[in-house]
Amino acid sequence: MNIIVNGESRGFSEDITLMKLLQELSLEGKVMAAAVNMNIVKQDEWDLYIMQDLDKLELLDFVGGG
Repeated sequence: MNIIVNGESRGFSEDITLMKLLQELSLEGKVMAAAVNMNIVKQDEWDLYIMQDLDKLELLDFVGGG
């Protein structure tokens, strides 16, 4: 299954949850917000949210500065 992660196509196994995807990318704990197909997915739903083929995932990390 292919998922577009921040504009880059990546292959993953079928029935992968958003949390498992983050773990496979070594991003668990580093991502503050996630949007699938332009819809925000709340962090408490990441364990249950099953990704679909060709989903477009945008991962955001908030950085302080000025």
